[in-house]
Amino acid sequence: MARRSTTDSRTEAEKAFKAATTKSVEQPAAKAPLLPGAKETVSLRIDCDVLDFFQEDGPGWQDRINAALRKASGK
Repeated sequence: MARRSTTDSRTEAEKAFKAATTKSVEQPAAKAPLLPGAKETVSLRIDCDVLDFFQEDGPGWQDRINAALRKASGK
């Protein structure tokens, strides 16, 4: 008389398939601490008249926008 396996082959196959196809849960990457004074490149949509206002004094317009945003945010 053949001895019956104590594990079901279908259950084992499903377990193996699940292990092979399930992505492990990864922790979100921690944002690296910013260096003091470091700036981040962003894309920002600004109305043309606002951009013209900051650009009319020439180079440094991005710094002027940054200063205005900093003042508006209370920082």
